[in-house]
Amino acid sequence: MATQEAGWYGAIPLAHPQEDELAALVHEHARLVYRVAFSVLRHHHDAEDAVQETFMRVMRLGANLREVRTPKTWLARIAWRVAIDRKKKTHEVAIDELAKEGIDLVVPSNSADEIMAEAATRKFLQRLIAGLPEKLRDPLLLSTLEEMSTAEIGEVLGMSEAAVRSRQFRAREILREKLAAVMGVNRGQ
Repeated sequence: MATQEAGWYGAIPLAHPQEDELAALVHEHARLVYRVAFSVLRHHHDAEDAVQETFMRVMRLGANLREVRTPKTWLARIAWRVAIDRKKKTHEVAIDELAKEGIDLVVPSNSADEIMAEAATRKFLQRLIAGLPEKLRDPLLLSTLEEMSTAEIGEVLGMSEAAVRSRQFRAREILREKLAAVMGVNRGQ
């Protein structure tokens, strides 16, 4: 009887290795996936939905997660594509809409003048960055907001490291020129 029970318990899988691997991926990289999605979508709820969709795609792929060389970059690439797909279906959310939703955008210890100046500066910089061509904006956002390396950005966007560096340089040059023009106008030069 004891041998039958041992055989019976042996037939029941006690754990699903792929589910454990997926749970470990979610635990370790969920914040990264959220930040990547949010950098594209700029809306909290849409980013959360993109995170869920990213991990659902990973689960549906059924890929052997142990074979993935760099899980961080692999997940960032999937999250980036999911977010881009979702962005095509949704609208851009303005800072004012975030404030209406009750998302605190400023540190309350500042004076009203400082808060207004910071909000105006943030909005202005967001408009400048949003005005960049997509091929220049994406590498800049991934490097500055997500702190990804050039190699990781190249893998996520499907381009060489040289192309990533070139596009980051050009994006920064355009922003610098626009800021210099604005600063010159504001100073009366």
